[in-house]
Amino acid sequence: MKLVFISVIFILGATGVFAQQKEYAGKMHITPLSLEQKGDSVYVKLNFDIAGINVDSRRSISLIPTLVAPDKRLNLPEVMVKGRENYNVYRRELALMGKRERGDYEKNPPYAVLEGFKSTNNKQIAYQVAIKYEPWMAQAKLDMYEDLCGCGNAPRRMGVSQLVNLITLEKVRVLEAYSITPHLAYVQPAVETVKHREVIGEAFLDFVVNRVDIRPDYMNNPRELKKITDLIAEVKRDKDITLRAINVMGYASPEGTLEANRRLSEGRANALAEYLSTRFDYPRDLYKVVFGGENWSGLRERVESSSLPYRDQVLAIIDTIPAEINYTQKSSRKKALMDLQGGVPYRYMLKEIFPSLRKAICKIDFEVRNFDIEQAKEVMKRRPQNLSLNEIFLLANTYKEGSREFIDLFETAVRLFPDDVTANVNAASAALARKDVPSAQRYLSKVKGRTGSAEYYNAAGMLQMLRGNYDEAEILLDKASVMGLAAAKQNKEELTRKRANSYEIESINRENR
Repeated sequence: MKLVFISVIFILGATGVFAQQKEYAGKMHITPLSLEQKGDSVYVKLNFDIAGINVDSRRSISLIPTLVAPDKRLNLPEVMVKGRENYNVYRRELALMGKRERGDYEKNPPYAVLEGFKSTNNKQIAYQVAIKYEPWMAQAKLDMYEDLCGCGNAPRRMGVSQLVNLITLEKVRVLEAYSITPHLAYVQPAVETVKHREVIGEAFLDFVVNRVDIRPDYMNNPRELKKITDLIAEVKRDKDITLRAINVMGYASPEGTLEANRRLSEGRANALAEYLSTRFDYPRDLYKVVFGGENWSGLRERVESSSLPYRDQVLAIIDTIPAEINYTQKSSRKKALMDLQGGVPYRYMLKEIFPSLRKAICKIDFEVRNFDIEQAKEVMKRRPQNLSLNEIFLLANTYKEGSREFIDLFETAVRLFPDDVTANVNAASAALARKDVPSAQRYLSKVKGRTGSAEYYNAAGMLQMLRGNYDEAEILLDKASVMGLAAAKQNKEELTRKRANSYEIESINRENR
């Protein structure tokens, strides 16, 4: 905990009177009203009176209050006093500004622009500026400078020798907010003795009606077949992989009888397996053909995203009526769809949706060999999906905890294994190490209710602490601490410090109001 007692000294007289210069006639009066520091801000209030000033018609005077310290200075927003012609030019330029020019101007505008003519008019402006306090301001004074030409020459100091009063600001106690240091714990994933993997590709092949033979050049078949052959070729090129099976699953659209659909689906899947076996030198018995059934799930997904007539009624039938025929009631899902609204939605589906449901899925099952640390570093560069979670974990621990490389590896792990509990808990901890609250929240929400590990409770507790939910954080950290996690006990100490600091800051703020 650090207490800072700050005193800012400004040198400014009760009233500054600036005499006639060749650029203007008359006298201007600048009066300090208040100079205060409250909390982390410094407030400057002045009064400018230019009632007796007549500025040369073509000239502009800039009055610039400036905070000056031995090694630093800060110009506050200027007050501009313009002669008649100069003022009219300014107004025209302002009116003709485009959107971009206006945006640039408003980033650093003058505090005020006043008419420096018609000296009989009352011309006063209350000047009020708040700026963020910085440590160098403890030695600062307030000077007034004027720029008489706007030509780039340094502004000159105005009559400060006449200003003798010292104004010392009230001492204000400022307490820095305590910065939480997260203490994280990571779960070492289980070792995979054999790394089973699979990749899946879909193909929507076009067949002549009631035929099961593949015509490679027919309609969209060249493109669809290439998706599957490219997938297998990629696996075949990888020398770290041993292929175990190529599963070809055929799916049918729901029209027609189940037996007819099975015959067509299996026949077409066998045709695809035969086509692939002629292009790759794998044994024929590695190809496994499976009938995926009538593609009701695909139908529901397509209907839900479509503008199908009577869409909600179609979805209700799919969700509530069994696909199997009820011979007693002479009903089925298929019959209900055909009878709905005189068959209007069914005919639409038959033409627009059913063809896309007749697909083949090629699932390639393979095994990946295991790697030591040095090999894993190389594999991470070229094909990270070949690594196991445990291999990525061991690789991450060759880097300093919390380093960019360390965090990147845990984020890579969760991308490769998005539903894995351990991957998500570790990715959440890595995110918390850099206080990335949104990412940590996303990872932990995916595994909530799926794990009760101490590392999960510790990460969840740290997340709540960073969000300012200290009571919730305490409950979660208590759970992890009871389970013996050292990091949780350290985080409880952080929570105690943060609570005490927050309470003291609130007390100080009440004092300073």
